[in-house]
Amino acid sequence: MSDPFFQPVSGFDLPRFAGVPTFMRLPHVSLDDPRIAEVGIGLVGAPWDSGTTNRAGPRHGPRQLRDLSTMIRAGNGATGVRPFELVNCADLGDVPPNPADLQDSLDRFTRYYSRIREAGIVPLTAGGDHLCTLPILRGLAADGPLGMIHFDSHTDLFHSYFGGSMYTHGTPFRRAVEEGLLDPKRVVQIGIRGTAYDTEDRDFAESVGIRVIAIEEFFKRGIEDVMAEARSIAGTRPTYVSYDIDFVDPAFAPGTGTPEVGGPNSFQAIQVVRELRGVNIVGADLVEVSPPFDPSGATAWLGVSLMFELLCVMAEQMAAAT
Repeated sequence: MSDPFFQPVSGFDLPRFAGVPTFMRLPHVSLDDPRIAEVGIGLVGAPWDSGTTNRAGPRHGPRQLRDLSTMIRAGNGATGVRPFELVNCADLGDVPPNPADLQDSLDRFTRYYSRIREAGIVPLTAGGDHLCTLPILRGLAADGPLGMIHFDSHTDLFHSYFGGSMYTHGTPFRRAVEEGLLDPKRVVQIGIRGTAYDTEDRDFAESVGIRVIAIEEFFKRGIEDVMAEARSIAGTRPTYVSYDIDFVDPAFAPGTGTPEVGGPNSFQAIQVVRELRGVNIVGADLVEVSPPFDPSGATAWLGVSLMFELLCVMAEQMAAAT
């Protein structure tokens, strides 16, 4: 049972439109707060999109995600999991980026997540563009390469952009494999689709043993079968989960920078997360929510709903391990 201090504010006690918004109405605990030692899962904002190459905006994602997350309640109506009663959860605030210096931002993120790892906290991050995941992995993979289950329309395995730019939202997992942060034979990418410049990313995946499951295979086989394979690839060792909101069809999640048609609906988007039960998750993220392309907040609402599903799986796993 978690400490009452870490329980979210109930909508019966304070209207959801009132108060200072934190992720899921949890207490805000900074890394310098003495109570940080009591936190099991930390929700983090990553307001940075300097890796974006076309339609910018995910830097505003964490703020909108926080606001929409006030609608989240304490229990999962489908699985019965009540994560805030299983593990002490808190909003750790935002990683402070440097929007004028990409490399400095990467270093800031790495230091921040190194501190989270050293504190024994499992992070659940709201992006930000997908380049954010690279320094998160740098901070978390100190003890060896991680596995990864990756939901996305794109592999993000390209070598470089524009003649040599190595750090964009299309290159993070190429860098992560090269730097030894990911074990490619324990990486699976699900939902890949859309038009392509060439096959460079797929060729790299094949050369190092990354399993790519295109959207056609995903729909042909079905969620349970695909996710059983994903769990098998990840195995029992530490695994990171990265969820790009453009995995979801833009009919349900238009607020993203690189939408691709022909994806899962919002219910299927939630189902794949529930099928992560049993995976040894040491961190997760939900990235690429871009409020300028969906001021209504519908994409962010789906995003925080997915974060809650991730939180349920993570909290259940942590509680079972204690």
